[in-house]
Amino acid sequence: MSDWGPVFIAVVLFVLLSPGLLFQVPGRHGCVEFGSFHTSGAAIMVHSLLYFALICVFLLAIKVHFYLVVVMADWGPVVIAVVLFVLLSPGLLFQLPGKSRVVEFGNMQTSGLSILVHTIIFFGLITIFLIAIGVHIYTG
Repeated sequence: MSDWGPVFIAVVLFVLLSPGLLFQVPGRHGCVEFGSFHTSGAAIMVHSLLYFALICVFLLAIKVHFYLVVVMADWGPVVIAVVLFVLLSPGLLFQLPGKSRVVEFGNMQTSGLSILVHTIIFFGLITIFLIAIGVHIYTG
């Protein structure tokens, strides 16, 4: 039986915390900006820390992904999800689709469509790592 809890939590957090979609901390012209569709390295760092904190709460503290009582904590979903969040944040490494080209690299821009495309890529990759491959990092 596959556990889709970590996949669902990771994808929802990816969408909600994508810098520039709902909000961005820090903003370009203030502490917080809402719906600007812009991003920056600092905003991606802050949002990555928020992502890390929230995914730890949902997957490790609340244990959304466990069917049975488990003695050891599985950090695999947390590590994979945070790394993918950073690498796939639209505008940091690449933006697909870009504003003027199919793919733009390091433009620190985003859009609703690029967040949708990056979310689909995120969903595919996190499903491969957590469901198909079954990456686990146990501490206990």
